[in-house]
Amino acid sequence: MSTPSVADDLALALALAGDADLVSLARFQSIDLRVETKPDRTPVTDADRAVEQLIRERIAAARPHDGIFGEEFGTTGDTHRQWIIDPIDGTANFLRGVPIWATLIALAVDGHPVVGVVSAPALGRRWWGSVGGGAWTQTTGEGLDGTPRQIHVSQVADLADASFSYNRLQGWDDAGRVDALLSISRSVWKAGAIGDAWSFMLLAEGAIDAVGEWDLKPYDMAALVAVIEAAGGRFTDAEGNPGPWGGAGFASNGKLHDQLLAHLG
Repeated sequence: MSTPSVADDLALALALAGDADLVSLARFQSIDLRVETKPDRTPVTDADRAVEQLIRERIAAARPHDGIFGEEFGTTGDTHRQWIIDPIDGTANFLRGVPIWATLIALAVDGHPVVGVVSAPALGRRWWGSVGGGAWTQTTGEGLDGTPRQIHVSQVADLADASFSYNRLQGWDDAGRVDALLSISRSVWKAGAIGDAWSFMLLAEGAIDAVGEWDLKPYDMAALVAVIEAAGGRFTDAEGNPGPWGGAGFASNGKLHDQLLAHLG
């Protein structure tokens, strides 16, 4: 059996995102949304589970020999070619009616994300990237034709001129790294907590220059890695190891990365 091309896998991921958007948007701001608390004390909604189940069914039909790693239903199948899914990244926003949330879909080959799609339908935005295919975004809405445009990270080369997003102070506090956050914040031009996948996509677009976030799982990061690397950026854990497996996400335009990590000591 022949291995699908990266272009074919990207086309599938984009189709999966389109299907997922229909389910998630139908439940967004719904008065009968069901919310539970998982053992790790994070919230989960019926929409999270419905979106992941749909994506799993579509992958099983289209790529029956591939493995799947999802937030809600765990790992199944081979890890050589593994689809990594966060059905709704930003569930806390989703359940409160805040539109900053997204479905994250990635394909990792031998642990490295080669395809990633980040779809934020409540914002009318979608981003995607693939090895050899560049990074792209699409905006939909009134007066817009939805034409994709290619995106690239910024060329800012000095941390003193950079805009930095750190998501949430509590995460840095829980990691015992508040001093590092203060050090970075004092060194950059601008620091703020934009949050979740959106900050990483703004990095891919070149709107901000560096992002740091603690206590992340592979399904929180895999799609982000693929898009940011395709846009010319760099994504590592706090020790500089590439990929989504190190429990934290530090991304930059590449030029700033060593300067950023130096503050983590």
